[in-house]
Amino acid sequence: MQDKHLPYTRDLLLIGGGHTHALVLRMWGMSTLPGARVTVINPEPTAPYSGMLPGHLAGHYDRRALDIDLVQLGRFAGARVIVGRVTGLDTDARVAKLEDGRQIAFDVASVDVGITSDMPALPGFAANAVPAKPLGPFASAWERYLEGSGPAKVAVVGGGVAGAEIALAMAHALGARGRSAEVHLVERDTALSALPPRSAARLRAAFAGMGVTVHEGADVTAMTEDGVMIGDRLLEADFVCGAAGARPQAWFSETGLALHDGFVAVGPTLETSVTGIFATGDCAHMTASPRPKAGVYAVRQAPVLLHNLRARLSGQDRLERYRPQRDYLKLISLGEKAALGDRFGMTFQGKWVWRWKDLIDRTFMDKFRDLPAMTQPALPRDHADGLADLLAGKPLCGGCGAKVGQEALMAALAETGGTALPGDDAAVLTMGAERMVLSTDHLREMVRDPEVMTRLAAHHALGDIWAMGAEPHSATANIVLPQMAPRLAGRTLREVMSAAHEVMAEAGATIVGGHTSQGAEMTIGFTILGRAPGTPLTLDGARPGDILVLTKPIGSGLIMAAEMQGLAEGDWVVGALRQMTRSQGAASRLLRVAHAMTDVTGFGLAGHLRNICLNSAVGAELRLDDVPLLEGALELAETDLRASLFAENRALLPDAPAGPRADLLFDPQTAGGLLAAVPEAERGVLARLREAGYPAAEIGRITDRVGQISIV
Repeated sequence: MQDKHLPYTRDLLLIGGGHTHALVLRMWGMSTLPGARVTVINPEPTAPYSGMLPGHLAGHYDRRALDIDLVQLGRFAGARVIVGRVTGLDTDARVAKLEDGRQIAFDVASVDVGITSDMPALPGFAANAVPAKPLGPFASAWERYLEGSGPAKVAVVGGGVAGAEIALAMAHALGARGRSAEVHLVERDTALSALPPRSAARLRAAFAGMGVTVHEGADVTAMTEDGVMIGDRLLEADFVCGAAGARPQAWFSETGLALHDGFVAVGPTLETSVTGIFATGDCAHMTASPRPKAGVYAVRQAPVLLHNLRARLSGQDRLERYRPQRDYLKLISLGEKAALGDRFGMTFQGKWVWRWKDLIDRTFMDKFRDLPAMTQPALPRDHADGLADLLAGKPLCGGCGAKVGQEALMAALAETGGTALPGDDAAVLTMGAERMVLSTDHLREMVRDPEVMTRLAAHHALGDIWAMGAEPHSATANIVLPQMAPRLAGRTLREVMSAAHEVMAEAGATIVGGHTSQGAEMTIGFTILGRAPGTPLTLDGARPGDILVLTKPIGSGLIMAAEMQGLAEGDWVVGALRQMTRSQGAASRLLRVAHAMTDVTGFGLAGHLRNICLNSAVGAELRLDDVPLLEGALELAETDLRASLFAENRALLPDAPAGPRADLLFDPQTAGGLLAAVPEAERGVLARLREAGYPAAEIGRITDRVGQISIV
């Protein structure tokens, strides 16, 4: 991983999370190139492995077995992972353009975005069929279909090896679920024409055994909601998959790169027609040694690509050449746990071939699961007493997990003229007849993407204004960038300020100034001034009988602590970030009926509820099972992993029940939800929050037992 003391000077961009790039990331994590900052862009936080897709469709593997977790892999490699879709590449400006409007600059880049089996020219395809590639959306669509019941009618358009494997897998899966099924394989010419006759004959026998009907010489003219039109004849189907051939991404045509039949043309070094831009995997065409689209080539390209990327980043011109093998082993799934093998004209078949294929596939996927543990550097032999206990073998959390504990904070404030009670979320200012609220907040780096970090910090800071029932008016930005070359600092600052302006504008605020500097790590903060349309909501208005309403699920601190150590699943991380960067503006306006309100941040749900109780001289009853949790939070809580501030938060309520779910009440949140004490008569606000799209929940009530919080 990148030494934090060495500044970045060059940007490497990996577009797509294909097999080659996944292997490059793993190798990069084992030996980074100091000074190089790595960015990976992929539409999903995971990348499915094509070799295990037929087994997944058949029901032999669950979805987790199929997916390479790019978030975990990126953390291991020291790379930032952007979940987004690239739709353009400006090779002159060296900028990748994303579907959401973002632009990511680079010095050296590689493209590994795979292929598509979409058929845009075929009438009705987009509305009534699912392309087999990209694999992720296809696997998800099949999972949804398989969950149904009753007779099934499935058609696979494309009679190559891929289509054959898919049809056999679907037939097996439907049969295993006891559903009567018709499975059709539709081919314009002759099915399995790329295979030797002996292998093709064995596959045809497998079709017969699994009840797959093959239609050859079938010219598909359209897809309808009722099935596949072959000429003027309808082949009835309620699930249609397109697996006919490989098509390149449409945006390649506007890049200025040399292409071959729409695919990116590369030379023996995998470099494109533009120096410093490479392409690999199925999206590339090897001009010097053309080969069919097969994952085995992508896997073997990885060491060559890694060497050449490092060479270009280092300013070197000596690149290695990739020499593909003449033939490769083909292992074809037969639906059930049996497989067909083919190489050099030899054909073999049986359950033992499946076990061999399964071993190869699992061994490949284990490369991305058995990553070396991420640990703190070893302490020097001589060190001050207490240092080992403080570090406790884990890195300091980012976000609100890095806060000072409440006991230490309140003691320091009390000794310097403050109050002994926790203060409100923002200071209330009176300017003439107008009430204003003022707050400041900042976050140290918790994710490597500056754009996402900015959105987190902005929503986190805005939470203090919204918690007072106020409207954001103006803000200043305070940004610390890690030391890097001026050109990279400019790129990063543009990303940061673009995101900051967007979030603040959506909240109704204007950025009026700020300050930037460079330091040891990224830190982003905002000071925000807001207008209160009425009396600001504070911590001291809660009354017995009020219901407690929470607008967001909890668990973000634990999930992000796990992500920093490479232990959180990518889907969990993306889900948490989606909730953390969700605006609370509309929820704040709906909750102005509350007697008291706060936002749930570093002291955890229990700690912030305690603040309301102390200031309002009331107690509370919290219903543990009604508290919503982020996906993955409970699974992580069942381990011994905890966020940095957890122990200090839990010490505030020593009598709280034990257990993973209860522990999450003390998990420090970043950009958490609003917690409001709402009059019973205003209970309808909960339905209005849900109608507005918030996963709001009633989690308890305020009691008259002063200072007591009961967790039931």
